[in-house]
Amino acid sequence: MSRLTTPVGAHDHSEGPADAPVTLVEYGDFECPYCGEAYPILKAVQRAVGDRLRFVFRHFPIVESHPHAGRAAEFAEAAGSAGRFWEAHDMLYEHQDALADANLRHYGKALDLDAEALQAAFDGRYDAHIRADFMGGVRSGVNGTPSLFINGVRYDGERDVASLVAAIHQAAGARNI
Repeated sequence: MSRLTTPVGAHDHSEGPADAPVTLVEYGDFECPYCGEAYPILKAVQRAVGDRLRFVFRHFPIVESHPHAGRAAEFAEAAGSAGRFWEAHDMLYEHQDALADANLRHYGKALDLDAEALQAAFDGRYDAHIRADFMGGVRSGVNGTPSLFINGVRYDGERDVASLVAAIHQAAGARNI
């Protein structure tokens, strides 16, 4: 059983209260079709569990298979620096079939991102952060995406809403969540 080696902290992109009884970490790749399939499921899980769940996204771009994944991660980080990470996250998964640079620049305009800040992201401003996410995933046993960890323990069960909600309830020790 793999465990999360890099604790969740201030460097992470998270939704939900920091003191939630359960933290769900996803190592994801914005161009990965399996991550795209998991996206609406994870959104539904977040809605079902509410503020009793903290959801964390970490980058794991598999650029050998997904040539636009690295740029998409850079775009998401640029959006994050403007306080719009989750809007970018959703936009990228909802438009997975259009992640070329021209598309990303268009999305940047839609999110009102500064063009120079986006270019700086493409020029490597956030490469260290993305690499740190990736290497933390490698050390945690991530070998594909999406990889999920519930309260620090890798989750390899079924990827449907009911199964994930049940696993979250179990991880919380059924503390009325």
